[in-house]
Amino acid sequence: MRALLPLLRTSWAWPVGAAAAASARLLRGASAGPGPRRTMALYRTEERGQPHSPDYRLFFKNVAGHYISPFHDIPLKVDSEENVFNMVVEVPRWTNAKMEIATKEPLNPIKQDVKDGKLRYVANIFPHKGYIWNYGALPQTWEDPHRKDKSTDCCGDNDPIDVCEIGSKVLSRGEVVHVKILGVLALIDQGETDWKLIAINVNDPEASKFHDIEDVKKYKPGYLEATLNWFRFYKIPEGKPENQFAFNGEFKNKAFALEVIKSAHECWRALLMDKCDGGAINCTNVQVCDSPFHCSQEEARSLVESVSFSLNKGSNEEDQVWHFLGK
Repeated sequence: MRALLPLLRTSWAWPVGAAAAASARLLRGASAGPGPRRTMALYRTEERGQPHSPDYRLFFKNVAGHYISPFHDIPLKVDSEENVFNMVVEVPRWTNAKMEIATKEPLNPIKQDVKDGKLRYVANIFPHKGYIWNYGALPQTWEDPHRKDKSTDCCGDNDPIDVCEIGSKVLSRGEVVHVKILGVLALIDQGETDWKLIAINVNDPEASKFHDIEDVKKYKPGYLEATLNWFRFYKIPEGKPENQFAFNGEFKNKAFALEVIKSAHECWRALLMDKCDGGAINCTNVQVCDSPFHCSQEEARSLVESVSFSLNKGSNEEDQVWHFLGK
């Protein structure tokens, strides 16, 4: 049997800690001149275990090669710009495996969700294949399950805020990309608020056209309607009812979305400072130095090395079936 070696993948984001100032200077130099913003490879990923297996994990490292948490250690905002945020890509467009940041595990690697002992995949519902955007989350955000949102009258879903990136490129799992926020949809999932941000990669060739949710309607006609239907119907093949939405399924604009992000970041900050009930959420971090959950680089490495995984080949991806929903 072939020995399993860690696989490294490079992605982009903004660092914190000792390397921040130097990286900021380099990034400013790299982005000089017209055209799309060019960014440095500031984060790497390391795979442990086999894809499509319950013990598969994707860990993150910073520019110095130290293990970090993508949930807690990657900054929410890029530099000091008003509307540019880091997005952690969990699921590339057109794929089906339901990958997510493991919020209850040390250093919060990406893993495949498991339910009733089975790996989870989203169904293909005509006319779509898998996820219809690059799907991921904003780091340093948390939807507090004990805090009722005044606009939806429901509490949070206990996760970072989800992001649907609508650019033209299919991104890679574990990439950390700079996105600008365009709007937000309020999904109500089993009585919990589950915000879905609409965003676009700042390096997308068409990014300069997009400033708010109305631009999505103008330049990508039908995409928002498809997004609403995707979230409404995606659980039906599992025998569940249609999902519901706040605001009658209306997409709120950028200004509204930025307030949602601000609130979720404040909830995350309270979580990391141990000022609220985080339940089973694992808050171990390497770079939030004033957090009581802060750990050293050596401790972080030990945590990763203690994770057991099998060298056995994972199962093949779920058989692809196309579902046609009747009226």
